[in-house]
Amino acid sequence: MKRTLSYLFIGMFFGIVMYKSEAASWFRIYEMFQFQSFHMYGIIGSALVIGIIGVQLIKKNNIKSFYGEPIRFIPKERGFTRYIAGGIIFGLGWALAGSCPGPIYTLIGAGYVSIIIVLIGAILGTFLYGLLQKKLPH
Repeated sequence: MKRTLSYLFIGMFFGIVMYKSEAASWFRIYEMFQFQSFHMYGIIGSALVIGIIGVQLIKKNNIKSFYGEPIRFIPKERGFTRYIAGGIIFGLGWALAGSCPGPIYTLIGAGYVSIIIVLIGAILGTFLYGLLQKKLPH
């Protein structure tokens, strides 16, 4: 129960930060895809830099998880086509829906009820991928 509450509070904090930084704003996302504003690129770039630094610190200092287990990074197969295809599909969905998966919950919490349609589409897409995963080239 204690873990569940901590996850809930971390998620709420993340949602508040997403909303206050306007990272969940459809207008900011639209500006990004139109190359009219640096705002979203700055947020994404900052997250990328922080993530790279965090992973390097974890690897260098052998930092363990909250449960005391070693954190392992499994190297992925290098490839070009699958990452380009996946990125294009993800980007098209993001542009059409006006939201990537993270801000969906933030927008619902902010009262944008129509985004529930996007959530249903994301869940159905994930389910469909689960059904077709073994038949798709990876």
